[in-house]
Amino acid sequence: MGCEQLFTVAVDAMGSDSHPAPEVEGVVRFLREQPNARAILVGDEGCIRQELAHDDTATLPLEVIHTDECIGMTEHPVHAIRKKRKASMRLAMDLVKEGRAQGFITAGNTGACMALSKLLYGTCKGVDRPALATAFPTIKAPTIVIDVGANVDCKPLHLEQFAIMGHIYSKLIFGIDRPRVALLSIGEEEIKGNELTKEVHQALKASTLNFCGNVEGKDVFGGDVDVVICDGFTGNVALKITEGVIGALLYLIRAELKRTMITKIGALLSRSAYQRLKKKIDYSEYGGAPLLGVPYPVIIGHGRSNAHAIKNAILFVRELHINKVPRRIEEEIGKFMREHQEQEV
Repeated sequence: MGCEQLFTVAVDAMGSDSHPAPEVEGVVRFLREQPNARAILVGDEGCIRQELAHDDTATLPLEVIHTDECIGMTEHPVHAIRKKRKASMRLAMDLVKEGRAQGFITAGNTGACMALSKLLYGTCKGVDRPALATAFPTIKAPTIVIDVGANVDCKPLHLEQFAIMGHIYSKLIFGIDRPRVALLSIGEEEIKGNELTKEVHQALKASTLNFCGNVEGKDVFGGDVDVVICDGFTGNVALKITEGVIGALLYLIRAELKRTMITKIGALLSRSAYQRLKKKIDYSEYGGAPLLGVPYPVIIGHGRSNAHAIKNAILFVRELHINKVPRRIEEEIGKFMREHQEQEV
């Protein structure tokens, strides 16, 4: 058995809401736990070194690349990438394209990362639109929802490609041999939905994917399907509502458990169960959302990412690299396009 190859991750250290503290601490945790790995932090070197000084990091295999520019969350993506050619996000992404790193993560501006990915990386051959995939917690195993914000307006072919990318992602990362793919709509019946979902339903029904038909929003959390396909507008709304509901439920549970002495005692007795539940539904456990359909592993984390989320995002992007997910997507999309052309003939 050969030695594991060295994996280098490029990190936008100025992306999160609390940058660069979560990025630096997350990288440090990752490097201390994982052999054969190194990291390159890109951002304000003074701020990064100040965070590194909080602990003994002198022997860790990490590099810092300085830049004064970073892209803020509220900046217009296109304007920002044109104006800030030395932004930390852009320089970190360049490292992957140059071969100095094998994966990239950011907890910064999603739109800017999308625009830069298309500008610097292009897309996998046969992919029209890259898409963001994220794992939704369910009563069974996590369900992948794709797209959750990369593409607001979609054509039927885009959703068909999302289905293939979701199939490959679920198979390679979650180990599901024949992922169950469903289409998010307003009803289970194939006649329900708008023109987009109706056309996509028929295309997926005729494909070689394990297509299970339509699912409604409430069914996503049942765990009876592995991949759910939708346009980025619908997916992002679903994602934000889910995050809001989870946050509200956790708050209400904590409030009720603190209400009386009896409930406080019950809280102490059920603390381990509460922690297990929180871990299952905490976004930081997944690290971030992979951008599928680009030729390099890219993970976009939540702006509120903490060090734990950053560490998991790096672990996640390494899995994409090890499993050669971008290359496999390109291969499967190629097969799909050939089948699609044959059906038209």
